[in-house]
Amino acid sequence: MTRTVLGTLLSGNEHHVDSLADDHFEGVRDSQSPPAVSVSCSDARVPAEAVWNADEAGDLFTSVNVGNQAWTEIDGKLVVNDAVGYAVSALETSDIVVLGHTGCGAVTAAYEAVVGDGVKDVPESVEAAVSRLVPLVEEAREVGLFDEETPTGEAVNRLVEYAVVRQVEFLTESPEVPESTNCWGFVYDFQHAYGDDDGAAYLVAANGDSDPETLAETVPEKFEERVRSIR
Repeated sequence: MTRTVLGTLLSGNEHHVDSLADDHFEGVRDSQSPPAVSVSCSDARVPAEAVWNADEAGDLFTSVNVGNQAWTEIDGKLVVNDAVGYAVSALETSDIVVLGHTGCGAVTAAYEAVVGDGVKDVPESVEAAVSRLVPLVEEAREVGLFDEETPTGEAVNRLVEYAVVRQVEFLTESPEVPESTNCWGFVYDFQHAYGDDDGAAYLVAANGDSDPETLAETVPEKFEERVRSIR
């Protein structure tokens, strides 16, 4: 089985090599200046670059982790994660994108930790990642985003959006992020929670604002249907 997976990986890389134009790395072999850094989930159903059709070298700086978390915890304090921090400081990246997705396992685990018996027995690093999402679930329950009558799947997807919105607010307010930086929040939908288009990314937050009417004014008219909220 290991050889089968290894062979698949090497074959995939061979296809990648063959698909690159001779000038693919022209201008970026020695440096990079990506316009955006995207924070997405490690979920195998969420293709970090393909979501945005970012197939050119240098198009997108990526951070992929459990629960698409733009923050991490150091000495008990939430700070921007390493990828975001590097992008906005060293690379002068102008835009940050937080990309959640429907049916997120990390958000589900945090939800179950709040409504159930705590974080399940998982590796310590996973427990830490899930634990960073637990306060958001508790906040959301307090403001009435869900209750005991809300179906689990519906509650989780509302929480996915809530987590994205709160992280965009965090980034907008963080002293580690330059004031000129644009902070966008999206939810990638493959459960038809927002619409019928599999793989569509819906804008749910922008620079600390999450009002759909306000957000609709920030996108080109042809993309107004991609501004939605299920909260």
